[in-house]
Amino acid sequence: MLDRLAELVNEDPSIVRLGRFMSCEFVIAVGDASYHVEVRQGRIEAVRSGPLKMRSHAFAISAPDDVWDQFWGPLPDPGYQDIFAMTRWGHAKIDGDLAPLLANLRYVKEVLAAPRRLNRRTGQ
Repeated sequence: MLDRLAELVNEDPSIVRLGRFMSCEFVIAVGDASYHVEVRQGRIEAVRSGPLKMRSHAFAISAPDDVWDQFWGPLPDPGYQDIFAMTRWGHAKIDGDLAPLLANLRYVKEVLAAPRRLNRRTGQ
């Protein structure tokens, strides 16, 4: 699902506009798989998967596969609808420098929620 993240975000001008002041790299960990996301002025330049050794990133958001499946569902249950709800209930973890995350919180939330559109399109 995250292999289409750049397409989903970059084709949505409202999301790109929200992140126009964000240029950083972060990691989304889905179970054992990690994805390194490079953002430049609100556009996702690259999403790389695989071993991320020696790749710099500002922060990382990690959760088990089933938690992300709930989060990316068309209508997530309470506690799975937001990254802070997921951390509050112990479903997910955020590590690293929180400054770029908090400074661009709405953008990051929209980026993370973008894969939900795939589920809505396919009716899952």
